[in-house]
Amino acid sequence: MTKQTFLQGTLILILAGMITRFLGFVNRIVVARLMGEEGIGLYNMALPTLFLIYTLSQFGLPIAISKRVAEAEAYGDTRKIKRILIISLTITGTLSIFYTIGMIAIAPVVANNFLTDERTLWPLLAISPMVPISAISSVIRGYFQGRQNMKPQSIAQVIEQIVRIACVAFLVKLFLPYGVEFAAAGAMISVIIGEFCSLLFMLHMFKIKKRIKLRSKIFQNLKSGKDTLNELMSIALPSTGSRLVGSISNFLEPILVSQSLAIAGFKTVVATKQYGELTGYALPLLFLPTFITHSLAVALVPNISEADAKRNKRLIDYRIHQAIRISFASGALATIVLSLFAVPILTYMYGTSNASRFLVLMAPFFLFLYVQFPLNAALQALDYAKPAMWNSIISTCVKFVLLIVLATNPQFGIMGAAIAMSVGVMLGTILHLATLIKVISFKIPWIDFIKMVLLLGFTWITGAVFKNIFVGYGTSLPIFMMLLTCLTVVYIVLLFTLKFISRDELEQIPFIKKFF
Repeated sequence: MTKQTFLQGTLILILAGMITRFLGFVNRIVVARLMGEEGIGLYNMALPTLFLIYTLSQFGLPIAISKRVAEAEAYGDTRKIKRILIISLTITGTLSIFYTIGMIAIAPVVANNFLTDERTLWPLLAISPMVPISAISSVIRGYFQGRQNMKPQSIAQVIEQIVRIACVAFLVKLFLPYGVEFAAAGAMISVIIGEFCSLLFMLHMFKIKKRIKLRSKIFQNLKSGKDTLNELMSIALPSTGSRLVGSISNFLEPILVSQSLAIAGFKTVVATKQYGELTGYALPLLFLPTFITHSLAVALVPNISEADAKRNKRLIDYRIHQAIRISFASGALATIVLSLFAVPILTYMYGTSNASRFLVLMAPFFLFLYVQFPLNAALQALDYAKPAMWNSIISTCVKFVLLIVLATNPQFGIMGAAIAMSVGVMLGTILHLATLIKVISFKIPWIDFIKMVLLLGFTWITGAVFKNIFVGYGTSLPIFMMLLTCLTVVYIVLLFTLKFISRDELEQIPFIKKFF
């Protein structure tokens, strides 16, 4: 099986993430144009239910599989890898069957009583077959990650998006004459078809690359797999807890914001508009760089797990330090750009700059979020998933308390919600870092903090100077793009000057290695 280095695997995932983000954007445009606001509303109302069931059926196993397979791979223990796969497929397969039946059974109740629109019944029913498909995909994906081969899942992601786009226009047009709810169901079916084709590709790659026969001695492996099950559950359960905290947080957040703003005296229409500006305009831009740090986190789990199995503490420290350095480097430019140019960015993208105050306030805090992903992955890989879960719970609780206290105050209003989100992000990162310092005595050299400050400072000054040089950037998109290009070039020079990216790291990239 083709095994990539940490940076090679990360770059493959980043490239796939960029392509799928672009294709996903195209897919949203197609769906929006075909179904309109009402159809999109029905589609999006059904998705949170799917994500919740999806989280429960996966049971946090992808990360657990990735770690345990990487450990077994370090010792060449193919028998344990086989047990991991058999047990994981048994768990996810069984859970997905129960959750699929349950989802179909409660769909009418959810549609009529919770979503308050009975038309969401059809999208909910249409998406239910997605659960077992995604559950099996998660196991195969975790297996490839553990073997440090990121190509199959990366190609599968692209295949999924391409198939989805190819099917969505046909299915939505086919069902639209029967009603917008059926068109939304057609869009859901296109998601299932895309996920199914992705699964077929990964199963094909598994069949080609595997060194084990899953169908032999299945029951013997299940009977003798108690220790393996316990090892998987020690990571899977806390991981599920962390993801559930996120799901519940996303569910409660709009409720708390709307209720808090009502207490503060804001009218419903005003509150909804302000919350839309925060979550619809500002947050997507703030989360944009996370596909890079998420890719780092995915590649980091098996790499650190293998080093931990070999008791190589020096490599563990280096990998965490490397991930923090690259995550900071990938997010710092976005932080400066969003802070300095919030108004033109929002104006060019959405035709309004009303959300600029959120970007200016939140962008510096969200730099912590970009570092948080690899820190959380490191804790998972080192068998500290439970402390990571508690860190998430604590930061979420603090966020909600601050949100209620500040948003109910008319002087803060919706800005109170923005402050609470920012504090929650920063606290979560600090807690993860503090946990790593406590459990493995991890340290970030002071010289790195100085480099981070210098990188931010010089980039900020350069951006401020360019604002005066490129006159008209606020009204001319070509001038603004030229400004951003020049700022990016200066930023890249600073990255190499301050040694955020080393020559050794560049030499690990195949198409760059030949230049050295």
